[in-house]
Amino acid sequence: MLCVVRSLGLSGVNGYEVRAECDLSNGLPAFEVVGLPDAAVKEARDRVRAAIRNCGFSFPVSRITVNLSPADRRKGGTVYDLPILTGILAAGGQLPPPPEDAALVGELSLGGALRPVAGMLPMALAAKRAGIKTLFVPADAAAEATLAGDGLTVYPVENVTQLVHHLQGKTTIAPAQRWEPDAQPVSCPDFADVKGQDQVKRALEIAAAGGHNIAMIGPPGSGKSMLARRLPSILPDLSPREALESTEIHSVMGLTSREMPMVTIRPFRAPHHSISATGMAGGGSPIPKPGEISLAHNGVLFLDELPEFHKDVLEALRQPLEEGEVHITRSAASETFPSRFMLVCAMNPCKCGWYGQPGNRCRCTPQEVRRYLGKLSGPLLDRIDLYVEVPALTFDELSRKPQAESSAVIKERVNAARAVQARRFGPDGPDCNAHMSSVEIQRYCPLDEPSRAVMEGAFQRMGLTARSYDRILRVARTIADLDGADSIQVCHLAEAIQYRESSYFRR
Repeated sequence: MLCVVRSLGLSGVNGYEVRAECDLSNGLPAFEVVGLPDAAVKEARDRVRAAIRNCGFSFPVSRITVNLSPADRRKGGTVYDLPILTGILAAGGQLPPPPEDAALVGELSLGGALRPVAGMLPMALAAKRAGIKTLFVPADAAAEATLAGDGLTVYPVENVTQLVHHLQGKTTIAPAQRWEPDAQPVSCPDFADVKGQDQVKRALEIAAAGGHNIAMIGPPGSGKSMLARRLPSILPDLSPREALESTEIHSVMGLTSREMPMVTIRPFRAPHHSISATGMAGGGSPIPKPGEISLAHNGVLFLDELPEFHKDVLEALRQPLEEGEVHITRSAASETFPSRFMLVCAMNPCKCGWYGQPGNRCRCTPQEVRRYLGKLSGPLLDRIDLYVEVPALTFDELSRKPQAESSAVIKERVNAARAVQARRFGPDGPDCNAHMSSVEIQRYCPLDEPSRAVMEGAFQRMGLTARSYDRILRVARTIADLDGADSIQVCHLAEAIQYRESSYFRR
């Protein structure tokens, strides 16, 4: 007999429908899985056989052939355990076949319990696109599957016996309710605890208001990492669309849980400087997986000790910073992952960290300083919008109690500026000023004659590129939005220009 059970698979961060065609025929007992399965899928034979027996069913003494269709796409993971088991039992007459508009996914334990699988949300969204109305999933993954929205009924299944009783009509599984995030605010480090560094906090506020990339340069212990880790506390809340996009990526990488199935705050990724180019941009074999830049999508990618990263890792950032996505090609598959993130960098001015500081503490020669800063290529530096120097704090600043603005106050100004941008661009435009195209820059960033003269002088004196020119205008537009101005004025442009270059790179 033949039984076809609908299921789902993953390709990159997108789901697609898979049909498990289970056939029982005469011949020598055998159990074959075809359809380009990987090792994890092939091992499903042993898990399914043990689960069937341990749940009190008879394993068919037949020639069993399972075809995972479409057969020309490589299948990976343990998601097909449950549909294979269901198909075998239904083909052998031990279980009614599931409804035609139902799909099943889940990994089996040898005792028949269901375990969650990675990528539940993108698979649930693919189920809706395929016209599937009912989805049977492991109980621990049900909350995430409900994020796909209305039109899809999700049944949380604890074990095979519970599923069998439901399909036989003996006991009904209660559908899972749509998961809603907790209204309690998430605790983040607050800018109110930061002593001094007013100019740096101003630059971070501008970066947050416009989604701009920023680099902080200063000696050890000046607070660069501390300031960077407080940036998420002033970023705007995720929109529903952004939350789903980020959750899909984290789900594929297995970073969601039963307690927190959805990404509710902007991601903050801080990889170690020993990371590889594949770990940063994504990849792997045979099916590429997202990297750190995709996990930081709609959030912050913080690179501490920037010059210590391998050159190929830093150069891998160049295209995603421009396009907002990364294209990964391997022999078995080609995938495109979203990677629209804020790049936040921190670095010392030299190897020992004390170049340019009082007290003659720097032990580096001028050649060593140039070699250290020379690790960063011009094209990468050109893609950073703001440079800000983080000076070492004085004794008086350290000994005083902090009297700085709280993150909540700064966030109000950031949200007001983002609201201006949302009205300006509309629902189909860019999310923030940093994502404006050249056409939108010409439309929304016109310069009057005084501003044009200032810009022309800076262009000639600083040797700016066309990319630098556009980035200065984007930052100036953000400063004007924070100031509540309808147009870019000279003061806004002058502030944007001063953030364009650090004195360390001019020495």
